[in-house]
Amino acid sequence: MRGRRRALFELTGIYSLILLVIWTPRPWQAGMWAIAGVCMIAVIALSFEGLANMGICTQNLSRSLWAIALAAGLALLGIAIAGRLHTLRLPPSPYLFIRHYGWYAVWAGLQQLILQCFFLARSVRLIPNTTAAAGVSATLFAAAHLPNPVLTVITLICGLASCLFFLRYKNLWPLAVAHAILGIAIAITIPGSIDHNMRVGISYLTWVDRPIISESVPFPEP
Repeated sequence: MRGRRRALFELTGIYSLILLVIWTPRPWQAGMWAIAGVCMIAVIALSFEGLANMGICTQNLSRSLWAIALAAGLALLGIAIAGRLHTLRLPPSPYLFIRHYGWYAVWAGLQQLILQCFFLARSVRLIPNTTAAAGVSATLFAAAHLPNPVLTVITLICGLASCLFFLRYKNLWPLAVAHAILGIAIAITIPGSIDHNMRVGISYLTWVDRPIISESVPFPEP
């Protein structure tokens, strides 16, 4: 019972901080990010049970690589469709592609770490049924992408799939890579007027249509 109360406190506390970050306007948002990050690192450190339990390992790695292949296949399909619809937005050079989307790839891995090692890990402690726990985790993950309708639907579906995947294979690496592939595919195939350049929270509401890739911008805006 004590462990469940602690899991509920950690889950609601950190999730509340995440929502505060998402809905806090600039320049105060950066400070909220720092607070949420420190709190999350502290909670994970206090409950640390080894890298293997976090999926940072080689266990089942070869058996789970199909997730990357599936993500790549879906990304190529989306790129082909976007090419036909003339909505494909590729950076003008490989250098700009890496410079712009390299940081997103890192952020994709961190999102999977938060989803699996924080949301899912605590949901499983609170809900005996692992499938239901995965559903709760995916719902929380998707709600954090409101009011963006495109990302909310996608993250609900992909969040549930990734949680069920993690429960089976206990490996984070394929999920991190697959998340990066699909996220970048969304960024270059869906027009900004539809998904507001993948913004969420207050950034979605204050979005202004302007180029997101240029020689003068070293990194993508958060």
